[in-house]
Amino acid sequence: MNRRTSRARRAAAVAAIGALCLALAGCATPPPPAPAHAMARADLGMQSSATTFADFPAAPRDPAPDAGTDGIVLHVTRDIAVHDAPDGAVFARLPATQLDNPTWVPVIAERGPWAQVLLPSRPNGSTGWIRTDGAVERARTPYAIDVDIDARRLVVRNNGAVVGEWVVGVGSPDSPTPRGRTYIMAAIQETVTTFSPIILPLGAHSDTFSTYGGGPGTVALHGWPDPAVFGKASSDGCVRVPDDALRLLATLPLGTLVHLR
Repeated sequence: MNRRTSRARRAAAVAAIGALCLALAGCATPPPPAPAHAMARADLGMQSSATTFADFPAAPRDPAPDAGTDGIVLHVTRDIAVHDAPDGAVFARLPATQLDNPTWVPVIAERGPWAQVLLPSRPNGSTGWIRTDGAVERARTPYAIDVDIDARRLVVRNNGAVVGEWVVGVGSPDSPTPRGRTYIMAAIQETVTTFSPIILPLGAHSDTFSTYGGGPGTVALHGWPDPAVFGKASSDGCVRVPDDALRLLATLPLGTLVHLR
């Protein structure tokens, strides 16, 4: 055996031992684990959609249902995971559309790349945490809507200044309008019924009825042809508004906060 062959064999042996060490003794640097939100995205197909038709009894509840927000709203551009806490378990997916409208949800808290948002699902006051560094767009609406159920009065504010105030109709004692903060989830041009040209479904539901005419019992802001209902508690839970109020409300951005007090 010549010297060159001996050196080659020794080098091959060293390389083989080194490879064995890397494979068996853990000498190799392992690949970094996939982040939790990436794994959550992979599991989205198994999660229920957080829509007005869904019910998530274990969803985190709104910790401050009477509080305001700073007007930040998030546009979900594709289905994303909804967690029960930052880096917590995934319990739903938030779809990119709600009732054929783009999904916009108000932010009620933020923690790093995470935002806690109001959900459009039952029970009322359901929330979830989504990442803001993914398939979302951020905006701010200066508007807020305040409905004083007992006084039967609706007020629209722009950066705190009143821009409209009306006497409205609210839910009857047997089917009261639910209380808490919610938001304008969608705007629907009505083509089936004639009581309101536009209906503005909210991210809230009747606590009395499980359905309105086959739907999920979603509470809405809408018009009414008979002005005698304004100032009365006679609806099935929705807020009935005059025509000029509806014209203004229909121009407000989706995701605008609505206080039902």
